[in-house]
Amino acid sequence: MKVSILDYGAGNLHSLAKVVSRSGVIVSVETDLRLATAADALILPGVGAFGSAVEAVDRDREYATAAIANGLPVLGICLGMQLLMDESEEGPGHGLGVVPGRVRKLRSSRVPQIGWNELESAEDKLFERSHLSTAYFANSFVCEPADANCAIAWATHDDDRFVAAVRVGRTVGVQFHPEKSSAEGVAFVQAFLEEVGECR
Repeated sequence: MKVSILDYGAGNLHSLAKVVSRSGVIVSVETDLRLATAADALILPGVGAFGSAVEAVDRDREYATAAIANGLPVLGICLGMQLLMDESEEGPGHGLGVVPGRVRKLRSSRVPQIGWNELESAEDKLFERSHLSTAYFANSFVCEPADANCAIAWATHDDDRFVAAVRVGRTVGVQFHPEKSSAEGVAFVQAFLEEVGECR
């Protein structure tokens, strides 16, 4: 199985690639979205800012949305989850719109949120397989999907309760960083990859 990680041009993707490769898959880090969507699954990592990430997908936007609509499994992590939405308060440009909705700033005096947080209502099979109930967050913005029924987990920072994970078809978005969330976070990524393998 081949899995691509899209490189927005910022940050170190080594830890995420290492977690993905543990499942025995072939991992490639791609700056070209067309090459990235040619894999069996695509990971949109949690590195960078919304505006620059949008620039990285703009050229091949229609190609990518078509691939996702045709069943390409996607895991969006932190910024990657936000990129699945339509737009963001963080910066200009349009997200992929795979999950209709917007991204807003955390409503808290303590921003960014950095550290461990409990997950609520985590009932999706990926959480059941991984036993992930507490995850590591590093974010200033959160997603507001137009249809809250796509939310598969929630979290609360101070008094701000927000969507921590979504699923639309074979697309999963998580606001936390599973690759930094101990053994259960690694198991979450592996559960996603196992699901990809089962549906091939």
